[in-house]
Amino acid sequence: MTLPCVPHVRVQAEDFDVAAEIERLAGGRRDVGAVVTFTGRCRDEGGRLAALEIEHYPAMADSQINRVAQEAARRWPLTGLTIIHRFGRIEPGQNIVLVVTASSHRKAAFEAADFLMDYLKSRAPFWKKEHPVQGEPARWVEAKGEDEEALKRW
Repeated sequence: MTLPCVPHVRVQAEDFDVAAEIERLAGGRRDVGAVVTFTGRCRDEGGRLAALEIEHYPAMADSQINRVAQEAARRWPLTGLTIIHRFGRIEPGQNIVLVVTASSHRKAAFEAADFLMDYLKSRAPFWKKEHPVQGEPARWVEAKGEDEEALKRW
């Protein structure tokens, strides 16, 4: 029997444990045939980046991410869905975002995770500022056109 999917969304400063989140979502469940995860991490941009600072408006971020999570749960037959997005100072090699989707079948889990990441990259209300290693001034990161294009698929 497939249980209804109730999305689990967190916006937090703290890091997350990917394995623990997978276990929380799918552990002991016999109706889950596929679990897809995407973990976005901070790159060092060839050694040039000291840190990425992510800012957000809490009420707006929570509301909008929950809305798109509910949309994914309606569009695909998911048995579980977790989205965690961090804010604050994040250094290269550290986690930024986690999307975990579970379903009876892989296609739904893959498609839902892809849809959610396209949304998070282009529309989620987060603002990123890069802090270079060499003491240059920090700069705001502009949205990428290819992220907007990717969202049009859905």
